[in-house]
Amino acid sequence: MSDFLMPTYARQPIAFIKGEGPWLIDEAGKRYLDAISGIAVCGLGHAHTAISKAVCEQADTLIHTSNLYRVEIQEKLARRLCQLAGMDAAFFANSGAEANETAIKLARLYGHKRGVAEPEILVMEHSFHGRTLATLSATGNRKVQAGFEPLVRGFVRAPFGDLEAARRIASERPNMVAILVEPIQGEGGVKTPPSGYLAGLRSLCDELGWLLMVDEVQTGMGRAGRWFAHQLEGIRPDVMTLAKALGNGVPIGACLARGPAAGVFSPGNHGSTFGGNPLACRAALAVIETIEANGLVERAAALGQHMLEEFTHLLSDLPGVIDVRGTGLLLGIELDRPCGPLVDRAREQGLLINVTAQNVVRLLPPLILDDSQAHFLVEMVSELIKDFLQDNQES
Repeated sequence: MSDFLMPTYARQPIAFIKGEGPWLIDEAGKRYLDAISGIAVCGLGHAHTAISKAVCEQADTLIHTSNLYRVEIQEKLARRLCQLAGMDAAFFANSGAEANETAIKLARLYGHKRGVAEPEILVMEHSFHGRTLATLSATGNRKVQAGFEPLVRGFVRAPFGDLEAARRIASERPNMVAILVEPIQGEGGVKTPPSGYLAGLRSLCDELGWLLMVDEVQTGMGRAGRWFAHQLEGIRPDVMTLAKALGNGVPIGACLARGPAAGVFSPGNHGSTFGGNPLACRAALAVIETIEANGLVERAAALGQHMLEEFTHLLSDLPGVIDVRGTGLLLGIELDRPCGPLVDRAREQGLLINVTAQNVVRLLPPLILDDSQAHFLVEMVSELIKDFLQDNQES
């Protein structure tokens, strides 16, 4: 471990030097199946030829000019994303947190323009929107917030998936101007709301003139079996945020808007020095082109459903397993006890997984996973869970 890094991470005792598709290779040459894709970032796996080629070509041409000038490739990326999402305009940043900061600022300015002196945003319990001061304040996780008080005001919290609670809060908060919600809570434990929830929030926002803002940072770019997870309910938000898989490892975030929301900002209201630079935009365009050319959105839907069925068959009746759930290639296995040690056990056997909400095994495999790799992943995770539960029987 380096003495020159701030201790902001409890890093695992391993370093990788090379990646090949869904595999990572450590300093000793050992191979690991990466079932978390850099936390949902490397949807196309590691060292993908098309992405590497695009980045190298762009780096050899032009990396950065700033947003003082037109950036043609940024304009092209904005057009492609808006076409895919049914949106009108895009702002580019460098991360999911920055994209969500943009959405929060947009909502506040929207409120002020409507004469609301102290605009409020409805956010959800157990949500995760980032670690900047505003986004951690919006996040529904006390652990993320602890020690950083005073938090940013203007957020009101509701239970995730509870439409009636949102309606009740709406009747009590005249300063509310927007809802910020994840279509599926990843950090919160791979939780999917009841069918009709997002459509109900859409109707509520239409009724009250609020903005519906959907955080697709983890679920976007095909992971949920649609380009964006909210499309599973056939709705369109007013604002949508993206990052993670958009650049397949090259840092880029985006905030898309439509209708009145697309015209809220004017020059000087918001900005980013690096946001939307030619290198990041070229990588993102290559990601979109590769996903389209290989039918990976449809592949994620079909493969994810198959893996979910296999996990359900192997684990659902096992004592200690509360639930097996997922959408596309965002899968979660909830146990009745904390299961953090599974991360080390899996790594020792050449598999990289993640545990979130203390007791949910979260799997975020790349969209390029083939059938044999998917089967290997299901079999290994199932055996690890069975052995863990056997070794940690509750008295």
